[in-house]
Amino acid sequence: MTFILSVDQGTSSTRAVVIDCNTGVIVAEHNVVLPNIFPKEGFVEILPQQILDTTYECIDAVVTTANSKGIPICDIAGLGITNQRETTVVWDATTGKPLYNAIVWLDNRTNETVKKLVAATPTKTASHFQSVVGLPISPYFSAVKLRWLLDNVPEVAGEGVLFGTVDTWLIWNLTRNLDKGDKGVHVTDVTNASRTMLMNLETLDWDDSMCKFFGVSKKMLPKICSSAEIYGHISHGSMAGKPIAGCLGDQQAALFGQHCFLRGEAKCTYGTGCFMLTNTGTDIVQSKHGLLTTVAYKIGSEPAVYALEGAVAIGGEVVRWLRDNLGIISSSSEVEQLSGTVDSSHDLYFVPAFSGLYAPYWDPTARGLIIGITAYSNSAHIARAALEAVCFQVCEILQSMDADSGIKLQCLRSDGGMTKNQQFLRMQADVLGIPVECRAESSEATAMGAGMAAAKALGVWNVEKLPGDVLTYNPDLGDEERNGKLARWRDAVQRSRGWVN
Repeated sequence: MTFILSVDQGTSSTRAVVIDCNTGVIVAEHNVVLPNIFPKEGFVEILPQQILDTTYECIDAVVTTANSKGIPICDIAGLGITNQRETTVVWDATTGKPLYNAIVWLDNRTNETVKKLVAATPTKTASHFQSVVGLPISPYFSAVKLRWLLDNVPEVAGEGVLFGTVDTWLIWNLTRNLDKGDKGVHVTDVTNASRTMLMNLETLDWDDSMCKFFGVSKKMLPKICSSAEIYGHISHGSMAGKPIAGCLGDQQAALFGQHCFLRGEAKCTYGTGCFMLTNTGTDIVQSKHGLLTTVAYKIGSEPAVYALEGAVAIGGEVVRWLRDNLGIISSSSEVEQLSGTVDSSHDLYFVPAFSGLYAPYWDPTARGLIIGITAYSNSAHIARAALEAVCFQVCEILQSMDADSGIKLQCLRSDGGMTKNQQFLRMQADVLGIPVECRAESSEATAMGAGMAAAKALGVWNVEKLPGDVLTYNPDLGDEERNGKLARWRDAVQRSRGWVN
């Protein structure tokens, strides 16, 4: 039997799983919580060394668990990696020392940087380069964070500095062997590169004009590879000598792991944020409705497959906020019970624009808003409105995707932590007006996708259909009531915008 190990390095945790390449069953897993740092309002950071340490810990622990179940290390063919995408790391090429904390994808410190960059474009618009890179100029993307680092951290502008998203940071360290004097392999894959604002979607290479615009030297950029090939071999630890053979950004990995291989198939991952992707095949579809054009995956020498993506900054994070900031629940799982004690939010709406709004608005001036509170309102109404807010945001993305792709989505596949909440999935189906599917193992779709890519690169993947029952949640809400709720939601969104000058 053959197995593959997959690392899912996320915003709030690092996870490793071992997958049976003949059945698709996860046979071992290990998870470690990863603390975030909030040094100032709008700043979100992670210690790069903690990202690395938790990855080592998870790999070693999951190998030990697999061994205890009779799976020897010789049966684990290699490693796949998936990661939080736009999070930015810079480090010294000689010492490997990080030159600053990792700036997390939802960090919002670069608002002024964005204003200066937009003003420097010929058209003075954030969407000026979207036809080249598929992305608007936004605090969300890595090149903007890198520009801030170049402007504010003197060491970053020096010689011998390497840049990477989290996948690059991990691969470089995993393949680096100080005892033998081997340098780390400095690579990324097309899915992660497509989130930097520096990669040309057509050539799948770093774009000279974009690098010049952002003032980024190509010397600090990693080599762009496919999502499934051997990048290098692990130099030490329990997986020493094993190939690293799969790499995808987390949302693309989830699309791949959900088997959305056909044009028009879509998934939504409900994690810290929410990310909905629709497969557009080999066509690069430019959005006219506030979506992103991105690379979905590229398997070896096969043509790249593209996707339209809608990103919501605050998804499951709103449940954490209810727990840690508002204190109306003591654990995330309690939100289902609390929100279920009321039959509706009674016209109370919650816009969780904690750091602005992503798709389809791309408005960093918006801030969080709870509106419609009356003397009757209580914590249950707020909890229900928080869950509905996630549903409404995803619905706006779905409607934009239908308009851009010309394909009306018939069903949405779902994965991520929030899919454990059945009441939430029923709400989502009601708001969308289409069925929502959830597989029993869907919370691990991201890790599954990276593992599948690595196994395919190594020629050991033998699974046609993933295991586990598919649960389908059908909408019960009528069109009139659904449209009325959406109209009220959009009214609340408009009231949240322009709060920050």
